[in-house]
Amino acid sequence: MFDFTPRNMHAAVASALCAAATGVLAQSSVPSPGQPSQTGAVGTFQIVGNSVVSAQQLFVGTSDKVYVVDKTENNPASVGGHPAWAAEYALSSNNGRPMDVLTNTFCAGGGVLGNGTWVNAGGNQAVTYGGVTAQSQTAEKPYNDADGGKSLRLLDPCDDGECNWVLAGNLPSRRWYPSLETLEDGSLLIIGGCEWGGFVNDAAQSNPTYEFFPSRGEAITSPMLQDSLPANLYPITFLLPSNRALVQANWKTAILDYNAGSEYKIDDVPDAVRTYPASAGTVMMPMTPSNNWTATVMMCGGSNLQPSQWVTNWDISQHGASDSCVQISPDVSPHWTHVDSLPEGRVMGSLILLPNGRILCLNGAGTGVAGYGNDSWAIGQSYADHPVLSPAIYDPSAPSGSQWSREGLQASTIPRMYHSSATLLPDGSVYVAGSNPNTDYNISPGITYQTEYRVEKFYPSYFSSRRPQPSGLPTQLGYGGAYFNVTLSADDLFHNTDNAKAAKIVVMRFGFSTHAMVPLRLQNMGQRLVELESTYTVNSDGGATIHCSQLPPNPAIMPPGPVLVNDVPSIGVKIMAGSGQLGVQQASAPAALPSSTAPEAFSKSGSGHAQTDGVSNGSSKDKNWTSDAVQPERFRLSGNEMGALLGLVGAVLALLSV
Repeated sequence: MFDFTPRNMHAAVASALCAAATGVLAQSSVPSPGQPSQTGAVGTFQIVGNSVVSAQQLFVGTSDKVYVVDKTENNPASVGGHPAWAAEYALSSNNGRPMDVLTNTFCAGGGVLGNGTWVNAGGNQAVTYGGVTAQSQTAEKPYNDADGGKSLRLLDPCDDGECNWVLAGNLPSRRWYPSLETLEDGSLLIIGGCEWGGFVNDAAQSNPTYEFFPSRGEAITSPMLQDSLPANLYPITFLLPSNRALVQANWKTAILDYNAGSEYKIDDVPDAVRTYPASAGTVMMPMTPSNNWTATVMMCGGSNLQPSQWVTNWDISQHGASDSCVQISPDVSPHWTHVDSLPEGRVMGSLILLPNGRILCLNGAGTGVAGYGNDSWAIGQSYADHPVLSPAIYDPSAPSGSQWSREGLQASTIPRMYHSSATLLPDGSVYVAGSNPNTDYNISPGITYQTEYRVEKFYPSYFSSRRPQPSGLPTQLGYGGAYFNVTLSADDLFHNTDNAKAAKIVVMRFGFSTHAMVPLRLQNMGQRLVELESTYTVNSDGGATIHCSQLPPNPAIMPPGPVLVNDVPSIGVKIMAGSGQLGVQQASAPAALPSSTAPEAFSKSGSGHAQTDGVSNGSSKDKNWTSDAVQPERFRLSGNEMGALLGLVGAVLALLSV
């Protein structure tokens, strides 16, 4: 039995979760973050290192370590007497070490359990040179890789270089291209995929089911996945505040009530296929007090190919990608809405949530789809062409027609095609790596899209700003209960007390990135941003105290897990949400926040009295911790459901100064 207690995990702090809904949270705080150890020019990409193996999959495991997972192939780096296909990358030194994952992780899925343990699930059979299926499936030469189709691989991240992947048994059935999503109880939903691989799925090998880890019994069939062939691999899956999941595959969309074992269909996605191999960028929009923590999902790009067109007897590589962007709020309406289109068509684009609530789009191609093969029309072996090197920023607060911008952004010099990845980092920069549309390691001079090892960082607009250094960030966050206070100095407010009004505190989960899609969602599975309710008091020394509620008392809004706290653009500090244990924990109603105030010396009215700005006291009496639903009886949480949670999820808590 695998020990589900992560290394160096904080001890359980059950008292914080059970605190009465009054007063200030009583617990220790983490040290104030400092300034970045590395710098970069805003709006640019900088090549900073080598990923050791090609970055088909990656995630941030600690404040300093990014974990990279490739498919089994002939990477130059070796471990255990064979080529490596996993690595640990240190952000502090931009150096890496190869790691051993034992079985073939080709097109596996990934996610984090509620206790902070990362899971890599599924994969493909053992291979030899050129990705050809090996005669032996039991870890023999040349790659010493065993069949990974049913594998469950676990990792507890560390900073001392001593942690390693371990095998923790097998799934009951093979899964190649499955999706994983952390649930409100800290377990993982594992959904979809196929058995043996191929360009697209087919009925003979499809695995149109979902199951859980830890297991809850036999897998359950999804009618929507049965009906969405052939382009339904890596089904796009998002946990909703209603304790259901949005699942989208090919043109089909459904709401999955995974606890009841049922689903119902909602509107087809318009304009384009978004799942692999069409590979749109997908993201959950920021969930905030102003939108009642409503889950809205955005999908951008993909391909408009119809089911009969997913064949390789024509030149798919030159088929134009879609520029369509659509959104849906499944707990509110079953209908999709259009928002501003991408600046150009794009497949395999990554959508990265930034701490300021904006969304970065990068990576991908203007024509074709994901995948590779030895077809006469392929670009080398790539099924896509015309890399899109220029990033773009989406601002959801901008008026329609001006939501996408490239102002101040420079292009990358590195094509990021099939099998590339990206993720936000604790310092607010974006880690970009991978690209290998080849059956095996290939850096031949004549290959248009070689195996790529160069790591880039992209530096968003806030990166060069002085970093606030907040004090009082708690070591642990609960769901509801007492609020906590964070102190900002006059320097942190840039000697302008009006910035206290602009402060926002958010919690972010970076997720698992793979296949030029983010948080994995082709993805980045599990990426989300939740703004916490807050008020402020301006202090007589020109600083301010931010009074902040803990997470909303519904763990389906932000599943529990290890988190990072930071003041954007400050440096993230790792803390815990929940107790760090697998088990149900009680949530409670949020305590009332003090009204926002400023003393006379900082009041523009000069009335001689402490001033309030009309901000609510944060009592949340008018807050509904689940969104209004299409069918309320399907979605509303009971008190028991609302209070149930387990474990933890990688996240960032960030305070934004504008």
